[in-house]
Formats: sequence, C-alpha cells, structure tokens
Amino acid sequence: MTFAVSGEMYDRFMGRYSRRLAPTFADFAGIGPTARVVDVGCGAGALTGELAARLGPASVAAADPSEPLFEACRARIPDADVRLAPAEALPWADASFDAALSQLVVNFMADADAGVAEMRRVVVEDGVVGACTWEYEGMRMLRTFWKAAASVDPDAPDESRVMRFQGAEALDALWHETGLREVETAPLDVAVEYDDFDDFWLPFEGGIGPAGEYLASLGPHARVQIRDECFRCLGEPAGPFTQTARAWAVRGER
Repeated sequence: MTFAVSGEMYDRFMGRYSRRLAPTFADFAGIGPTARVVDVGCGAGALTGELAARLGPASVAAADPSEPLFEACRARIPDADVRLAPAEALPWADASFDAALSQLVVNFMADADAGVAEMRRVVVEDGVVGACTWEYEGMRMLRTFWKAAASVDPDAPDESRVMRFQGAEALDALWHETGLREVETAPLDVAVEYDDFDDFWLPFEGGIGPAGEYLASLGPHARVQIRDECFRCLGEPAGPFTQTARAWAVRGER
C-alpha cells in the first residue's frame, strides 16, 4: 500500500536517490555490454532506465508489484519487457537472464529469501544476482525524519529498528543462504541536492514508504511537530542543501 503512488510522486521522494545510485550499482554488479538483465522491484524505473541506456531496452526486463509504479516504468522504457509481478513469483523461465538486480527492494519483499531465490532461478549458470539496500544510519534523509519522529513520539516505528538487511553482514548471509557463490559486498555513497526545506519535506506528506505511511497516520499537530523538528535537525536551511546516503551492495554468482 505504501508504494501505490504515481511515478512522479515517488521520484520526488526516493527516486532522486535511486537515479544517483543506479549507475554506481550497475558498475558494482559488473554488467557487461551484451548482457540481458532483469530489474526486480523496478519501481518507477530508475535502474531499468540506466540498464536500458547501457544495454538497449530490448535487453532489459523489469517487474514490480505496485501497479502505478509498474505503469510508470513501462511508460518510461516502453521497449523493455516490464511486467506486473512480485519478486517472489517472477514471470520468466529458468535461466532467462545473465543478471538479476534489485535496487532498494530486498527489505520490502514479502519474503526476501524467496525473492532472492527467484532472482537466482532466472539467471544462467555463472550469472550475477545483485542487490543494494540502505544503511539506515548513513541515509541522512530517513535518519533525520525518524530522529524527529522519535522526539515527538517515542513509539515511532523507526525503519532502522525493523529492517532486516541494512549492512554487508546480513546481505552476505542471505546471498550465501540462497546458494550463491563468489559473494562480494561494498558500500555505495550518493549525494542529493534539495532546493529548500519544502523540497525535502513535502514528499513525506505523499504517504510513500514506511515514513510516509507513519506520517499519514498522525494528527495534524503531530505532523507539524515532526516537520518543525526536521527543520531544526537540518540546521534550519534557508536555501539549497545536500543530503548524503550510503547503501550496501551485494553480488554473487549462481
């Protein structure tokens, strides 16, 4: 439910980070110029678009369970094979791709073990399975929001306390448990510019992801309190400012 939003709305919230992360993640995954790749949990198409630019859209497939985001990705990369499907039930035959990648999605799979196993199933022998997830302490936008939320509501459901995969150790273990080999991990750092505080804050009011869903559950007074605390935590910016973010990436071979 928290991702049943338009591509444009998602772009303003997390898409601006996804677009910066996609080239670095594709480089880490070692995607060659003749590869055929599937983007699992493609969202509005940040990674799908990067892969299509590198390989040509005919060599790229993608899947997402959110109908609005699936539609946005399909419209943006019309010649890619984009399908409405969850990670746990990918609609492609065994060994269909040279690589299966998933950007910022593993924590949101209904069953991460099953989702990564499906990614492994659809790649060829020696094919690459890769993913990246946020390190929540190093993802300053979300860290700022949840710190502000906790100051107003000590029971706020901080993502950093509930997400299973947010570092090298957890991702490495999942990849090995799924039967992948030659497993490697690495941090990926990005920086995103905001025009002003409203550019930072207003996307939270769109109800996207755990932070947006939590904010939407509050009354008007609590939402204003969290907004004001975010403003204070960011140093009360009067103009443009930058937020940094760190993701951890993992790759392995079938």
